[in-house]
Amino acid sequence: MVDVVHDGKRYIIAGHRGEGSFRDLLKWQMEGKRARWPWRMKNRSFPPPPARVEGDALKATWIGHSTVLLQTAGLNILTDPFLSSRASPVPFAGPRRVRPAALTAETLPPIDLILLSHNHYDHMDLPALRRIAKHHAAHVVTPHGNARWVRRASPRFGIDELGWGEHVEHKGLRIHLTPALHWSKRGFFDANAALWGAFVVEAPGGPIYFAADTGFGKGSTFADVRKRFGAPRLSLLPIGAYEPRWFMHPQHMNPDEAVKAHVLLESHASIAIHHGTVQLTDEPVDAPVAALKDALAQHSVDPARFLVPDAGETLDID
Repeated sequence: MVDVVHDGKRYIIAGHRGEGSFRDLLKWQMEGKRARWPWRMKNRSFPPPPARVEGDALKATWIGHSTVLLQTAGLNILTDPFLSSRASPVPFAGPRRVRPAALTAETLPPIDLILLSHNHYDHMDLPALRRIAKHHAAHVVTPHGNARWVRRASPRFGIDELGWGEHVEHKGLRIHLTPALHWSKRGFFDANAALWGAFVVEAPGGPIYFAADTGFGKGSTFADVRKRFGAPRLSLLPIGAYEPRWFMHPQHMNPDEAVKAHVLLESHASIAIHHGTVQLTDEPVDAPVAALKDALAQHSVDPARFLVPDAGETLDID
């Protein structure tokens, strides 16, 4: 069981290092092993997702990075909406996305619920939230300490803040915040001042798990989700931003670990997220998908159960 404590200023997971030290960060940057990504990647054209999906049917559309549109029970759920051109506090510098968002605030179907996992710029995109608020009457569920940022984007959002193990009801769904091995930081002096986490959505057709950003650790976070909620109908599992391992392993899974998480969860279906969109680490742009294919074969997992949709592609989850 992974637990987090708050010491009055910071959230701390005992024995876990989230953010690397400044010395290690400099060492990584000096290694010079970062692969060269393409300047721009085009998305294929797909039909737009439907306005609504009723009953226990479930559709999922990967918009890019960790942003997924989930549609079930007549509700539209958006995970970590990152739609801007950079994951940065400024529009002219910082990690630049090479793959455009497959949908925009204007082209999304009506958004009812936003699951916002933590405050890193590639997950909490305030300009995107601001645009979404202009077009959608969405409610945000996020870990403790993040509501103040959401309110900066727009006062129109309804907001629920949760701690690990807490839940909230929303229009017939029960949304739980569950542990993740990660960290938070928005500015220079606020490391781990806000909580981070993963989500389980209890929906009519079965639980949906959004892992957000997380290291694998010993795998207990995934085993605990399986024990508490049953096997997810669908899991959104990150496969990218993992090299070099000596620096990234406490905070980001690699594809092999993502497959191990899928197995521990006994997930009926999983979708790969957090790859192929914005370069945050050293691996080539296509390495996560290639490594995922190898890991699925090594662990004897049917590739049809761990899906890699194109940006904008809507999948029916049986």
